[in-house]
Amino acid sequence: MPAARERCFVSAMTNPFSGAECRPEGARPQARRANRPIRRRRGATGHLADDLPEGTLPAEEIAMPLLEPDDIGACVFDAYGTLFDVDAAARNCAAELGDAWRPLAATWRQKQLEYTWLRSLMGRHVDFWRVTGDALDHAMDGLGLDDDALRDRLMDLYLTLDAYPEAKDVLARLKSAGMRTAILSNGTPRMLEAAVGNAGIADLVDAVLSVEEVGVFKPHPSVYRLGEERLGLPAGRMSFQSSNAWDAAAASAFGYRAVWVNRLGRARERIPDPPHVEIGTLAGLPGIVGAGR
Repeated sequence: MPAARERCFVSAMTNPFSGAECRPEGARPQARRANRPIRRRRGATGHLADDLPEGTLPAEEIAMPLLEPDDIGACVFDAYGTLFDVDAAARNCAAELGDAWRPLAATWRQKQLEYTWLRSLMGRHVDFWRVTGDALDHAMDGLGLDDDALRDRLMDLYLTLDAYPEAKDVLARLKSAGMRTAILSNGTPRMLEAAVGNAGIADLVDAVLSVEEVGVFKPHPSVYRLGEERLGLPAGRMSFQSSNAWDAAAASAFGYRAVWVNRLGRARERIPDPPHVEIGTLAGLPGIVGAGR
């Protein structure tokens, strides 16, 4: 029988890439049953991850393989939902949409993701701009909205989504520490160029990688291989950040050190290769990868 794989259980207030209480995977942790999923909980200040002061993390236990921060040579980011706020386009049309902007945003995003998965499985690839438009058409139809001018405005706004408040500062801190950075996204090159330019982060990102280079959407392994090929590092020496748990899991399965940016406080997915670290925003990332020292 192979030896049990060791994992390191640490408080997120410490550096999760440093050594801590280590034990064979499946061993009984203190004050928690080994077969109980690790869940987000309030930290010592009573805050959840989303409202902690900038640069801090919730005081929760997280499980991850042993890895020293000095081993991390690059940080690779998903774009939509991780760096850029996917609700921003609908929210910026709240004057026209009223309360309908929220269900529109939710359905638009859900169908956008579903269509990428379905098209990949069906072998019917089109680019993300087409998928985004198809998903918007479905969302508007479901709400009884028939307004070509509004549709055009929403699509134009999707090109210049607002970046999350901490995104630019985090990228700047990583670059100041000598860390290489990249975006790896379903977005088309045109979409990503527009979003990066609007956010003012072009000089903080070393590479912007689109799935159009391989012609299939995430979570296909060939997408995650792009990071290795363009940055010249093995996946195990790169940290991959995504607000989508399934995306983080796929990156973990490929070999990245995966960080789930759980902005919405969602339950953990029941799929293989879970992310190694869970945080509420990107603010604490520099400390996790050893760039905050």
